[in-house]
Amino acid sequence: MGSNPKVHSFDEVAEHNSRTDCWLIISGKVYDVTPFLEDHPGGDEVLLNNTGKDATDDFEDVGHSDSAKEMMEKYFIGEVDSSTLPAKSEYTPPTQVPSGPVQSSGIVIKILQFLVPLLVLGVAFALRYFGKKD
Repeated sequence: MGSNPKVHSFDEVAEHNSRTDCWLIISGKVYDVTPFLEDHPGGDEVLLNNTGKDATDDFEDVGHSDSAKEMMEKYFIGEVDSSTLPAKSEYTPPTQVPSGPVQSSGIVIKILQFLVPLLVLGVAFALRYFGKKD
C-alpha cells in the first residue's frame, strides 16, 4: 500500500460492477478484484453480487481466513470517500403472519393424506388374512 492512497467516491466504485471490471468496498478500502474473479473459491457471482455497496458485512459474515485477508492487499487500489457512502439502512425483520387455524389445518390434511391410505391398506390386508374362512 502506498503512503497516500487514492480516494474514490462511492459512485465511482459502483460503476465497476462487471466480470471485466469489478471493484469492491471492504472496511473503507477499495479493491479491484477483477483478476481474482475466476479464482475465488465461492465463485465470481459472490463477488459480483457485492458490487455497488459496502461489502464489509458480507465479507465478515463468511469468516475469511487470515491468508485470504492477506491476499486482498495485492488488489487494494485506494480508499472510499466515506462522505459519499449511502446511509446504512437498519435491518427490519419481515413481519410474520400469525399462525392460525389455516396453517394448522394444512398440517392435519398432510398427515391425513399419509395415514388414510395406510389405514385402507391395513384393513384390506386384515380382511384378506383374518377374514371369514368357510
